[in-house]
Formats: sequence, structure tokens, C-alpha cells
Amino acid sequence: MHLDHPTSYPSRHTYSAPRTREGGTTRALRIGLGGPVGSGKTATVAALCRALREEYSLAVVTNDIYTREDADFLLRHAVLPPERITAVETGACPHTAIRDDISANLEAVEDLEDSLAPIDVILVESGGDNLTATFSKGLVDAQVFVIDVAGGDDIPRKGGPGVTTADLLVVNKTDLAPYVGSDLDRMARDAAEQRGTLPVLFTSLAQEGGVAPVADWVRDQVAQWRRQ
Repeated sequence: MHLDHPTSYPSRHTYSAPRTREGGTTRALRIGLGGPVGSGKTATVAALCRALREEYSLAVVTNDIYTREDADFLLRHAVLPPERITAVETGACPHTAIRDDISANLEAVEDLEDSLAPIDVILVESGGDNLTATFSKGLVDAQVFVIDVAGGDDIPRKGGPGVTTADLLVVNKTDLAPYVGSDLDRMARDAAEQRGTLPVLFTSLAQEGGVAPVADWVRDQVAQWRRQ
């Protein structure tokens, strides 16, 4: 279950993981998805897999505290073959395994690459956490932070590292805005004020093609990765 944590990694990771694997081949692009509980991270991962699996070789690593619930959800919905989905049980707050001690996730990622190479994209989904959750640069190359309108339209204004620094902020469940009293225009203004030029996308996975803007962003990330 990838629970053996060697002590060779520093407590914080500000470097980027090497682009090449042993033998000189380019490794997969690693994209992390974080956000609060219930924001729609797993549903976003599932929708991305369906949208991109015919174009790219994909794999997924999920993180839960004591269960395989997110991985089991992806397996039940057959978004990828079972060998392309693996789970990490963090045993503590999810941010510890994506930011502080990333060894279990690195092991899971590298095991997937060893068994399935070549892989184009590995999606690393954090378990539900708070607005401070961010990924180590030693684990992922780009970060997506998912919030939802039902959590309150003041979330972008409150900020936090997840909202302000992620490479992409996704405001999910826009279809619920009329029912929970969330002002999407206000959320857009607050997000722009917090994030500057960093992109923000509004999505509703309940609608057909709702993940399309996020899938297009992933395509852009892959294209940039291949040009480097």
C-alpha cells in the first residue's frame, strides 16, 4: 500500500523532480489535484480520464487516510484499466503525503511508470483537505485546486495557498449556485484578485462536456511539457 516511508527526503520540497528517468527517457507529466472534501476532485479525475484516455497514456494515484475509497470509485466506474489506478493510504492528514513526506506517493508514481511505461500523464489526487493544501514540487509538475460553489462563494476571497498559488483553480458545481445562494460573478472577481494572471475555470460536471475546459488545460500542459 506504499506505506514505507524512507527518511531520505527533506521535510519540504522546493525543487522539481528530474524530467528524465533512469535510461534517459522522459518521465510522465505529473499533475496534482487537491481541494476540500466534497469539492469534486475524484469526479474531476474520472471525467478527465474519460476525456483524455484515447489521446494519452494515463495513470492515477489517489490518496486517502485509511481507505481506498477514491481509487475504488475510479475502478467501479472503469475510467481506466485497473493496473493504471493505485492508492496511497496516508495514515494522516492528506497534505502530509503530498507536501511534507512525499515518499509514498513517489513510490506509487515510479511503480506505475516502471510497469506501464511509457506514460504521458499521471494524475495524483490528494484526499480532501483544507485551503492550505499544496503539492511538493518534488512530486508534481503542475497543481490543480478544486473548490465548489456549495462551500460558499467567499472561498476565493479567503484565499490560502491552494486558491492563490495553484497553477489552475477550478470552481466546480456551478449548477448548484442558484440553490445555495452563491454569486458566480463575485467568485470570479475575488479569484482574479487573489490569483492575478493564474487561470480560473468554472465547471459543472453534471453537464455533458463539463470537464472540457479542464481537459483543454491538461492538453496545454502536455504540449508545454513535450516542448521543454
